[in-house]
Amino acid sequence: MFLNINSIEKTAEKYRTSPAHLNFETKKMNTPKLSNYFSQKSPSAIRMAQMEFAKRNDGTKAINVSIGNVSLPMHPAMQKRMFELNNPDSPLKDWVVKYTQTVGNQETIDAFLNIVKSSWFPTENLFCQITDGGSQAMELVLLGVSDANDRPILLIDPAYTNYMSFAQRVGRKTITITRNLQDDGTFTLPSKEIIEETITQYNPSAIVVIPYDNPTGQYYTQEDMITIAKLSVEHNMRIISDEAYRELQYHHQKSTSIRGIDNTLVPGIEGRRISIESASKVRNACWLRIGAIITDNAEFHQQAVAENTTALCSSTIGQYIFGSLAHLNKEELQARYEQQRTYYGSMLNTLTSAFKEVLPGIIVSSPDASIYSVIDVKHIAKPDFDAKTFVLFCAQQGYTLIDNQKYTVLTSPMSGFYNNKENPGKTQMRISFVESPEQMKLVPYIFAELFKQYENTR
Repeated sequence: MFLNINSIEKTAEKYRTSPAHLNFETKKMNTPKLSNYFSQKSPSAIRMAQMEFAKRNDGTKAINVSIGNVSLPMHPAMQKRMFELNNPDSPLKDWVVKYTQTVGNQETIDAFLNIVKSSWFPTENLFCQITDGGSQAMELVLLGVSDANDRPILLIDPAYTNYMSFAQRVGRKTITITRNLQDDGTFTLPSKEIIEETITQYNPSAIVVIPYDNPTGQYYTQEDMITIAKLSVEHNMRIISDEAYRELQYHHQKSTSIRGIDNTLVPGIEGRRISIESASKVRNACWLRIGAIITDNAEFHQQAVAENTTALCSSTIGQYIFGSLAHLNKEELQARYEQQRTYYGSMLNTLTSAFKEVLPGIIVSSPDASIYSVIDVKHIAKPDFDAKTFVLFCAQQGYTLIDNQKYTVLTSPMSGFYNNKENPGKTQMRISFVESPEQMKLVPYIFAELFKQYENTR
């Protein structure tokens, strides 16, 4: 097949430097110019490959592991409500779909608190607000913990890219400390001393932690969280814990959560704790777009709700479907978590081994938590390998044949997850474990073939 790498490199350069990144010519028109924010915006690293592949029309099938989707069904209790919206007990039985309160339906709030409780964490004195997915929760929290041009927000590189994007959208500054992917697949957290040096230098208002990490798959132990919590108190910061993947860890350790740290463990931590929750991942309901902010600070909760009144409320139907989880007991929810740990854990281990078999020398991050791995080709790629260009090659024209069917694989270039100027993500890509096990088994082999094709053209 003919591989037009020059064309792909030009597209990659457009994604780095040009404003629109759209595949059409814009005629000169006498219209007001776009804002600087809009004109400089690039698509998310998570969605870029999918958007490019959508332009393709050559019969190729894509295994899309670039976005954090789901491949498991919702809990049966949620399914039941979805298919029985017109039941006599349903608030939607007359098909009148009204706004809810901005803070959310009480049953939906109770569902999130019940989920926290199912992981054996206390829920007394907590305030919960329902949001449009975890994404809106992120944006509201960033608005609430810092002012524009004031104290920055501390992220841990590689960081979930939406935090950087939302910070840019709302005009909040971010700073980062960087983890490094070792040859054995482990990500190293900077030492407490290095973290403290950064805090002392920049005086951040809050630190964002993802205990079951996206994008790395790293697992933060409760001891790691306690260390960060102590620094938060010592330096007068809030701690934002993104717990969308809580319970998805694969070494049978005790569950980690900011909810497991109180004043008896870290004096002064109460009132600083904020967690971000989601129906999307462990609950397998991305399309509901239901999330939550849980905090133990009454003032923060009150003002976050006040800010969100301009958005009116989250999905009424989504809240009602998700609210069914308020009525499940710990044992029922824990049984569901164990099913998911078995499902994802097996898949993660299988793919890690397969990648190392088909591409000796590749680095694959240790499959400890969440539904992601980072792969690094720095030891096997030619000099000046650029993951973004390779990802675009796979999306735009690369393919391999399996049983006479063209296949490609879509991944996320990790350069979009780093704030570090040196950006180790140039040779790294994120893999999401979001397709069926049968499809996921093909990923290492398709990736390896496409990598070899791409490298042979350079």
